Amino acid sequence: MHPIERLRYVARASGVSHALAVRESASAMRSFVREPHALVTACRRMIDRQPAIAPLWWLGARLLTAPDPAVEIERVLAELADDSTVRELEFAVPANSSVCVIGWPDLVGEALLRRGDLRVLVVDVRREGSGFVARLMQADVDCDDVPVEGMAQAIAASDLVILEASAACPTEVLAVSGSYAAAVIARRLEVPVWLGMGVGRLLPANMYAALVERAGLDNEPWHQDNERLPADLVDVVIGSAGVRDAAVALRDVTCPVAPELMKDRRDID
Repeated sequence: MHPIERLRYVARASGVSHALAVRESASAMRSFVREPHALVTACRRMIDRQPAIAPLWWLGARLLTAPDPAVEIERVLAELADDSTVRELEFAVPANSSVCVIGWPDLVGEALLRRGDLRVLVVDVRREGSGFVARLMQADVDCDDVPVEGMAQAIAASDLVILEASAACPTEVLAVSGSYAAAVIARRLEVPVWLGMGVGRLLPANMYAALVERAGLDNEPWHQDNERLPADLVDVVIGSAGVRDAAVALRDVTCPVAPELMKDRRDID
């Protein structure tokens, strides 16, 4: 497939995992690494098509600030391949715990499917909960499908609430809608809130703000699939670096800032 067509395919695909979107986009970018202007255009087009996928911003920023974009692509792909977030989550949850999750989280969900000793209470948001419950049942994991109106009681019956970051910065987290309410309820009930955060999802504050604006997440936020919540509602972050205090983990931003990505590209069709 021609690299431009590959980018268009990834950009227009819905429901594609973050890791797959980055892998396919990084592979397509190999054709532009010796043409700086073309690389900038390709990175901006990639983000404009899927502005809510934080790892695409991470990929673009890495490539546009690297001395050698060709080498950086290989580093990015290696970091994705080595992402141990699922494994860290799998081993971090205490044995025989009751865990509450919101919808069908990608990385958190994969980890929970490997833990037959847990009870998982799945709050059904975006009509994803029942599908995740069916998958958990296939894996012989004890689980319950919880309607949104039962969220508070599900959290009260849980040992942990585990959210998943779509994106984050030092002061804020973007997660599936319903996560803010879950975190507030958990704080009131003194139930710990954990956050699963895969590679490439932690951005500098100004790039995170650009993502929020570009994705239109503040336009009638009650209708959005994802919502913003204050980082201080999260107690623990789990990612490739292991289990860390949230205040420490969310300050550990390694993604560079690429000003080219924060410019509006409404002229791209």
